[in-house]
Amino acid sequence: MMRNKNRLIKDFQKQTKTTIWKHMEAMAVNYAVYSNRLKGFAPFMNDDDVYFYCDSTNMVIVCIDCYDNFYDRTCVESVDMEPIVYHPGCEPHEGRVWKLKETMQIVKERLQKQHIVLNVYGVMLTEAKITNAEELELVWEFNDMKVIDGFLSLGHRKAGVNNDEDLRGKIYFDAAVNEEDDGEEEEEKTCKEVKFDDTEFERMMTDFINREYEEEMNKQGETPTDDDPAPEEPEEDTSENSGNDVDDTVIPQGEIEQNLNLSVKVEILRPFANPREELDKLVGCEDIKRRMDELVALTDYNKMMSELFPDSKQHQVSLHSVFLGRPGTGKTTVCKIYGSLLRKAGALSKGHVVVCDRGTFIGTLWGDEERSMRQVLELAKGGVLMIDEAYLLNGKHESDPGKLVIQLLMNILADETQRDIAVVLCGYKEPMLKLLSTNPGLQSRFPNKFEFSDFTVDELLEITRRRVREYQYEFTQPAWEKYNHLLSTAYQQRDPQTWGNARFIANQLERIYIQHATRCVRQRPADKSQMRLLTPDDILPIEVPKERRHIGF
Repeated sequence: MMRNKNRLIKDFQKQTKTTIWKHMEAMAVNYAVYSNRLKGFAPFMNDDDVYFYCDSTNMVIVCIDCYDNFYDRTCVESVDMEPIVYHPGCEPHEGRVWKLKETMQIVKERLQKQHIVLNVYGVMLTEAKITNAEELELVWEFNDMKVIDGFLSLGHRKAGVNNDEDLRGKIYFDAAVNEEDDGEEEEEKTCKEVKFDDTEFERMMTDFINREYEEEMNKQGETPTDDDPAPEEPEEDTSENSGNDVDDTVIPQGEIEQNLNLSVKVEILRPFANPREELDKLVGCEDIKRRMDELVALTDYNKMMSELFPDSKQHQVSLHSVFLGRPGTGKTTVCKIYGSLLRKAGALSKGHVVVCDRGTFIGTLWGDEERSMRQVLELAKGGVLMIDEAYLLNGKHESDPGKLVIQLLMNILADETQRDIAVVLCGYKEPMLKLLSTNPGLQSRFPNKFEFSDFTVDELLEITRRRVREYQYEFTQPAWEKYNHLLSTAYQQRDPQTWGNARFIANQLERIYIQHATRCVRQRPADKSQMRLLTPDDILPIEVPKERRHIGF
């Protein structure tokens, strides 16, 4: 639980121009976080909206900076965050970030007077375009701040809040906004109130830790898996469809009993709250994005037509699909997005993904396959059943139990009552096509084929940049050039049959992080900002199996 004590702050640190407003809206329905909005906060934010978010250990202050001069949206902020900023060709003005820094200091002093210990973090959303923002990121980070610039019409945007009087964060908010102490008696009362009941505190923290946020996340709020490509930031979306209602979706537990003596765990992925955004974030995959949009659009159109013309004949849309591609090309991530998109379109009731393989179905006793299939289908009802490396079910021997699994699956797909489920078969292209060709029934029941190509070097570099950014690291220029050269060389020497794509990148970055941590522990950098910089010493040689040359006559 201690690992998550700063999650409120960390979640705000992850936000971008695209996601910040939806994250603030998600906070408004999080009962573990008190939030409130002030119309101005003296003396530095008199004319700006200021949002406060408080949990048991953290306070996040979000300041909304509406630029005064519409025609002067670009500016250069001072590296030293001086009170007055001078820039050639512009009138001197108060530093926007300096105002946030001073506001945070006022809040810290008020909390200290009330003997309240909280981590205070500041976020500024501004209409200004800060031209030197990149060089200031480390300075802002050092001062516990994040600045997101380049917004339009912030004055017209408002986020919801959760200002329930019963939330304990209300005490911290009152302490932060009250200008003067009301005397020793009131101070003692406040200090007495902030002492938590251990049982209640444990419940609140457990609820907060287990709660899923919108970002975030190949498992929402979770670290992307090795098979997941790093996200690509989408264009800003101002739609109101930002609810996090997937939190209310009841998802079954991932375990089945093959027989009385053998239980098997099954991975279950929760749906995304905003799958269209997650699809946009993917690096590459342009054809898959387009095809996915077309399929979902037809599904959505069918639903609309059935409501407008109940007696009309509907288009036949099969949701069952085949994902063809090598490891690390994003099949699992896209499958999760697929289920969430179908849920949004009303084709599936839940949108979760049940991930299986041959071992999920093949047990040790006669009849285990049928028992396993029945339980897995029950788990997947309302969502997607994903069978990874599905071609392994088509064993060479006629008596192979995997063939029975395929036949059982065929029987299920032929059942017209089984509509609230989508089955996705995944695997390498050649063996998957062979599986489909040897079984005409499968070929006809899986009309949707999505091919996942290997990532290019440029796409792998983009994946690297974004995964490093998730951990708030930054390459020095020499380190980036070294990494770029090593990756390009490894790519040229790769064996296409064993190349891991995004999974390969994840493994290399793990080695870099370990080397970086070891170096920092030994050298103890004096400057805090150096702890986030990846240097050439952190970039280890990349070893990759070379393509095997077949010799024959």
